Amino acid sequence: MERVKATMRVKRYSLRTEKTYCYWIRFYIRFNNLRHPATLTGDEVRRFLEYLAIERQAGTT
Repeated sequence: MERVKATMRVKRYSLRTEKTYCYWIRFYIRFNNLRHPATLTGDEVRRFLEYLAIERQAGTT
């Protein structure tokens, strides 16, 4: 997570954006039972996005 934060600071992202990205990264890791994102496949990404779209109704107004 420190590398993510350092990269965002180099690119001059706002603190709020940094916090939001870190929140979603942690959420994604917890959703996948604390597995490191580098070990996950496209299927896990699809399941996560489906969860957001269906269960959390993300992106709807």
